[in-house]
Amino acid sequence: MRGKILFVTGAAVGYVLGTRAGRKRYEQMKSAALKVWESPGVQKQVNAVEDYVAQKVGEAPEAIYITIKKAVVRANDRRKETRSGSGKPGVAVVPVTRDDPETA
Repeated sequence: MRGKILFVTGAAVGYVLGTRAGRKRYEQMKSAALKVWESPGVQKQVNAVEDYVAQKVGEAPEAIYITIKKAVVRANDRRKETRSGSGKPGVAVVPVTRDDPETA
């Protein structure tokens, strides 16, 4: 999707810069875009998105705190498992010893 947007933007810029009408055509396109942006339907959607983002941003710090807390607890559990054995719960670690003193 990002690639398509960049392509369309590049095509529009190329069209504006390459057209013989130049500045006049640019002003026409600019005023048309401004008209669309300022239309009541678009502004209604813009306001809805702004309200949604404001609501979610208010919830973000708590969600981030909970996620980080869970990650820390998991990391501590893994660290404890690693120190107590093989890292896998319920699996015993048996040390390997060599009987031959020359290879030890």
